[in-house]
Amino acid sequence: MNFKNITVAGSGVLGYQIAFQAAFHGFHVTVYDISDEVLEKAKSKFTGLSDSFKEDLKATQQQIDETHKNLSYSSNLEDAVKHADLLIEAVPEDPEIKIEFYEKLAKVAPEKTVFATNSSTLLPSQFAEVTGRPEKFVALHFANEIWKHNTGEVMKHPGTSPEVFDSVLHFAKAIGMVALPIYKEQPGYIVNSLLVPLLDAAVNLWINEVADIETIDKTWMVATGAPAGPFGILDVVGITTAYNINKMQAEETQDPLKLKAVQKLKEDYLDRGKMGVLTGEGFYKYPNPAYQNKDFLK
Repeated sequence: MNFKNITVAGSGVLGYQIAFQAAFHGFHVTVYDISDEVLEKAKSKFTGLSDSFKEDLKATQQQIDETHKNLSYSSNLEDAVKHADLLIEAVPEDPEIKIEFYEKLAKVAPEKTVFATNSSTLLPSQFAEVTGRPEKFVALHFANEIWKHNTGEVMKHPGTSPEVFDSVLHFAKAIGMVALPIYKEQPGYIVNSLLVPLLDAAVNLWINEVADIETIDKTWMVATGAPAGPFGILDVVGITTAYNINKMQAEETQDPLKLKAVQKLKEDYLDRGKMGVLTGEGFYKYPNPAYQNKDFLK
C-alpha cells in the first residue's frame, strides 16, 4: 500500500504535530477538526512549530514553506477524507468521543482508507468493529515533540491485516520515525506502559499531600539525571490528557484519591486555562519553567 494523502483528525497537542511532521516529509496532509475556529488556532500553532523545526532540525525556510504548502484544512469530515489513503485519529482520549467519531467516519471515508488511532491508553480492538473496516485499522502512537522524540509505535489488533500493519510501519519510517512494531495489544503500548505508572505515582503523592510538585520533580531529576520531572512531563503531554486518564480511572475504581485528583485538575488547571506548555502555563509557567533554572536542583 502506498500512502500519499494523509488526513489527521484532531489538531490538539499531538494532532497538529503529526500533521506537520507528515507534511514536512512530503505527504499531502488535510487537517480536520470540528470547526473553522479550532482550525485557525491550529494554523497559529504551526507557526511556532516551524520555529522548532528550524532550531532543532536545522530545517531551511524552503523546507518550511514546502511543508505549509502540503497542509490543507477542513471542518467537513467527508471533504477532509475524500482523498485519504490513511486517516490518523487524534481526537480526545474519551471512548465515547472516539466511538462517535468512527461511526461518522465509517459512513464517509473511501473504501481504500486505512484508519489509525493515536490513542495513548485505549486499545484498537475497542473501536475496530465500529470503524466498519477492522482489517484496515491499527494504532499508531507518537511521543510528544515527535520531531525530536521520534517513536512511532504501531500496534495491531487480532483483526488487522498483515499488509496494513506493514504499510503503517513503512509510513512511520517515511515521516522520520523509528518504527516500533507491537504484535500484541498492550494498554499504553511500550512508552506509556513505562511512563504512566511514574506520572500516576507523582499525582498520587501530590494529591495525598506527601510532597509538593517541585519537590516531587526535583527528587526524580536528582535521583535519575532526567531533564524533567513527572509534572514537567505532564505539562508537555498536556494536562487535558492527564485529566482524561485520571477521570477514566476514577470512574472505574471510585478511588477517593483519583476522584480528588480529577476535581483538582479540573478546577485548578483546566477551568483556568492552564493546560500545560500549549497554553503557556500548567504546573509551571512557560517558556522558562522553574525546573530549567540552574538553581532548581539545589
